[in-house]
Amino acid sequence: MQDKDRGVALELKNRLAVFVQLVDFSVFGSRSRGDAMEDSDMDVFIEVETLDKDLKERVQDAAWEVGFENFMVISPLIFTRDELENSPLRSSPIVRVIKEEGAQI
Repeated sequence: MQDKDRGVALELKNRLAVFVQLVDFSVFGSRSRGDAMEDSDMDVFIEVETLDKDLKERVQDAAWEVGFENFMVISPLIFTRDELENSPLRSSPIVRVIKEEGAQI
């Protein structure tokens, strides 16, 4: 992962930590692999304890704001710990890829 991308991800993580309890925060996809193009989005995996509609909107708004400030689209993927441990998501291919190639921030 490039230093600039790590800095943007850390900025988003710090902004989110003000209002949400983060369990996990990782960047995955081309930005984590280091093969992103200049206009590639940043895929961010966010695991939280609890999630409701209002909190999800706040997370998405923060991702948009940080992305806008850094000339980048940030695409958050948000799940609760319970969803990841006790639903079919635990065996989802996307979750497996995130765990394998994701860069924890």
